[in-house]
Amino acid sequence: MAAMMVAARQGRELQRYSASTGGRIVVGCIPYRVRDDNGEVEVLVICSRKKGASAGVLFPKGGWELDESMDEAARREALEEAGVRGETGQSLGRWCYQSRSYEATYEGYMFPLRVTDELERWPEMSGRGRTWVTVQDAMDRCPHLWMREALQRFADRVADAAL
Repeated sequence: MAAMMVAARQGRELQRYSASTGGRIVVGCIPYRVRDDNGEVEVLVICSRKKGASAGVLFPKGGWELDESMDEAARREALEEAGVRGETGQSLGRWCYQSRSYEATYEGYMFPLRVTDELERWPEMSGRGRTWVTVQDAMDRCPHLWMREALQRFADRVADAAL
């Protein structure tokens, strides 16, 4: 049976906006796996569509829409941007950050996502690379403070074995 490609959502008609900041509410995830050979935790990072790998690495994230839960939004973004499916864990927290493209403050939420399926083809594969890296490598290469803070919370959970 042939795999069917899912199209990425586009547009802002269903977008949620923050009552406290007025900016978009975005939801993302930190996709991860535990290696069978050594038990090491790796995270899946993507590159920016606009700036490429030279701008550092990111985690999948995007707008939380009216017709979905936060969990569904996190899983949708992982599928669209990184080509993975998985199971989300408890939220890593909430961050407010300044948009680099618009004069707006966004409200962002991040979740861990244990990857169960890595697709060969995904909606944004032509514009984004993806790479499995160590938590430390992701921390060193991520340019966004709020994403590094989410990654640190994830790393703390891993250390406490509370995934």
